[in-house]
Amino acid sequence: MADAASRLRTLAEQLLGARLPIRIRAWDGSVSGPPNGPTLVVRRRRALRRLMWKPGELGLARAWVAGDLDIEGDLYRALGLMSGLLWENDEPGRSKRELAADPRIRTAARSLLRLARPLPAPPPPREEVGRRSGPLHTKIRDRQSISHHYDVGNDFYALVLGPSMVYSCAYWESEDATLEDAQRDKLELVCRKLALRPGMRLLDVGCGWGSMAVHAARAHGVHVVGITLSAEQAAYARKRVADEGLTDRIEIRVQDYRDVTDGPYDAISSIGMAEHVGSEGYLEYARTLYALLKPGGRLLNHQIARRPQDDELAYRVNAFIDAYVFPDGELAPVGRTTAQLEQAGFEIRDLEALREHYALTLRQWVANLEARWPEAVRLSSPGRARVWRLYMAASALAFEGNRIGVNQILAVKPRATGASGLPLRARDWRA
Repeated sequence: MADAASRLRTLAEQLLGARLPIRIRAWDGSVSGPPNGPTLVVRRRRALRRLMWKPGELGLARAWVAGDLDIEGDLYRALGLMSGLLWENDEPGRSKRELAADPRIRTAARSLLRLARPLPAPPPPREEVGRRSGPLHTKIRDRQSISHHYDVGNDFYALVLGPSMVYSCAYWESEDATLEDAQRDKLELVCRKLALRPGMRLLDVGCGWGSMAVHAARAHGVHVVGITLSAEQAAYARKRVADEGLTDRIEIRVQDYRDVTDGPYDAISSIGMAEHVGSEGYLEYARTLYALLKPGGRLLNHQIARRPQDDELAYRVNAFIDAYVFPDGELAPVGRTTAQLEQAGFEIRDLEALREHYALTLRQWVANLEARWPEAVRLSSPGRARVWRLYMAASALAFEGNRIGVNQILAVKPRATGASGLPLRARDWRA
């Protein structure tokens, strides 16, 4: 096929109704588009077949994960140039029926079909989540979803996350801080917001590799129960606790939060876990944590949120993220989250938005991954490493572009007297 790149550009612009702002290099070696900047590499004709069988974001994701598509040059710039054209757009558009009836699109689609030489649908890359059945967010299905994402291998996570082993937004005092310092400052900020003191009991929901538990016990003298659904995380965290000599103050369990019965606790931290709860179970989640707290106890809920569209507060699932990253994960606007926490009985006392902080965190994780790419591939797989590079880079741009955010919500279980227990100048916890 002579000059496949030019044909691809023409077809893409016909289908998108806009100029393609990025250079293309096709499988035949041909090149088309702006000479400067990043290049979209279509390594195999199979990439087109993936798009024919799964138009939109999922087809593109499968082509990327399989290595049929690649980017040469600045990945962030390439994603930024293409974000309004190729990646999922929350703005309402024409229906599939309207698109299929458009003569221009029908002509371009037929040409793309000839160029793709369609054969049977290519199988999805093996990193994709397998067939799921049954209701969302049952205990069994949640455990399977968590295992898909977190049981990739502790060595792989250590490569990406660095020594802190914290897989959530860091807190950056300055852009010149190290990732380890920023993660330590985030954990300390959580502890101060919870007003932890020696002898208190802390429940850490979604404890990960034990970073929050270790910091809280070591720096604030509390007794911690950390729960996770990931067996690999729990094994790592238990060894870490033992190495720190904190087995008398920290217990790590493989346990669903719905099965915790040994309350009340003085405080609860939930850092980057609630995104897995979902719309149907969020009120139950809030009520469960409320019941596990003492009157006057504090909850620190650290959670990613998406921007609402058309004044609606519904949850939304991203096709690529659902298939390759966080199965069954759902993002809601922060307004819905605070409303449900209040409905459960909590009093919301503080909300701090950390959107820019997560963009900085993700860019550091991407840098860690790229700096040790061959090792990352060896520890996981080529497809898995490509999933992580794409999702973290795209997520950084989403935070920077205010398409998603992340918030720390401090909530209190009211006492019978109505006293919150917070100082008049609550943000003295930063001191």
